Amino acid sequence: MKVTIYGAGYVGLVTGVCFAEVGHDVVCMDVDNNKIAKLQQGQSPIYEPGLNELLEKNLAAGRLHFTTNVNEAANHGLFQFIAVGTPPDEDGSADLQYVLAVAKNIGQHMQEYKIIVTKSTVPVGTSDKVTQVLQQELSDKKLSFAVLSNPEFLKEGMAIKDFMQPDRVVVGGDNADAIEQMRLLYQPLLKKPEQFIAMDIRSSELTKYAANAMLATKISFINELSQIAEKLGADIENVRQGIATDRRIGPYFIRPGCGYGGSCFPKDVNALRKSAMQVDVEPKLLAAVETVNHDQKRVLFHKINDHFNQDLTGKTFALWGLAFKPNTDDMREAPSRVLLEQLWQAGAKVQAYDPVAAEEAQRIFGDRNDLQYCPSAVDALKNADALIIVTEWDEFKEHLQQITQHLRKPIIFDGRNMFDPAEVQALNIIYYSMGRSLTYAN
Repeated sequence: MKVTIYGAGYVGLVTGVCFAEVGHDVVCMDVDNNKIAKLQQGQSPIYEPGLNELLEKNLAAGRLHFTTNVNEAANHGLFQFIAVGTPPDEDGSADLQYVLAVAKNIGQHMQEYKIIVTKSTVPVGTSDKVTQVLQQELSDKKLSFAVLSNPEFLKEGMAIKDFMQPDRVVVGGDNADAIEQMRLLYQPLLKKPEQFIAMDIRSSELTKYAANAMLATKISFINELSQIAEKLGADIENVRQGIATDRRIGPYFIRPGCGYGGSCFPKDVNALRKSAMQVDVEPKLLAAVETVNHDQKRVLFHKINDHFNQDLTGKTFALWGLAFKPNTDDMREAPSRVLLEQLWQAGAKVQAYDPVAAEEAQRIFGDRNDLQYCPSAVDALKNADALIIVTEWDEFKEHLQQITQHLRKPIIFDGRNMFDPAEVQALNIIYYSMGRSLTYAN
């Protein structure tokens, strides 16, 4: 089947590559000439495990193409997927200008029946606006179309697996034939019929926001609970294990840390809040989720500042992790960004290491005298006054022994609870973590 994807960013590129991998004929269109030129050469603009391999494979097989030509894109696929960005507007609501611009371009260039599918994360009612734009553009043409909603549920770092082995595929719309065509499009990925969930279009749009808001709520809950546990002398890791085995709760998204980040949770929770307020609903829980996350990103700095008696001037810190989570180079809303600004403002210097996000950090922060990018986790430790862990990359677990060898004094501020306190104590390391009793600090 022929598919067109508008937007060769994270969602669009993963969607296009994976559809090509199961045998569909895919064209990805983007207005960024440099990005498209690199993609045509098999160079992905984002880091995502497994993406480069599938990109090169399907380019070579001729199932995947990239273009900046709107006319070519609009007249390629029966399915026209809109997967462009919906950045926060000034008031926090989702900015739909790029989504609607794509809809307008499709309407101007399409020459036969199309199924227009909103893949971008959009507020409830967006599909109505897309339909209106298309109707305006096609008012003088005798062409019909269908508009569907198909939200994505991709985790950065596991996006390929999530797409190729989906928990569910949600499609919203009122055109039964178009929905059946979508079922056929996704058929190679579905192991069970019930994985394909069809519903009305507004419910489909809300489902994406509901999913992200629920996951963000779980994270903020465990983070707030971690502060309670710490003050009461309990260990949040024991508490987490005790509740994770309850099937009603489960083990996912209840690991304490230094706050959530990335392109989805912060933006989508805020956008859902704005949508609620627009219909006179006060979203108290969502507001609390955001507040807890905002505060949690600052907990680690307070631990550091307290340990050094409110004086970080001239101190040098090793920082492990810049990305908001492992297996990605994404630093949007990353806790590391908040922490770095706090450390610099307090007069400290940072020696940072991240397996893949250093280039992105360089783009964000540029060259600074108080920030050094290190080629390895061990190099970041050398002559530092303490180690701070912000991202839980697996490789960091391998370097516990080196911490005592290279730091000026063995001190760890662990924002992700990567180490066993007993093991750390055995090495005479002063260890601060999240939600564990302060008795672990020697």
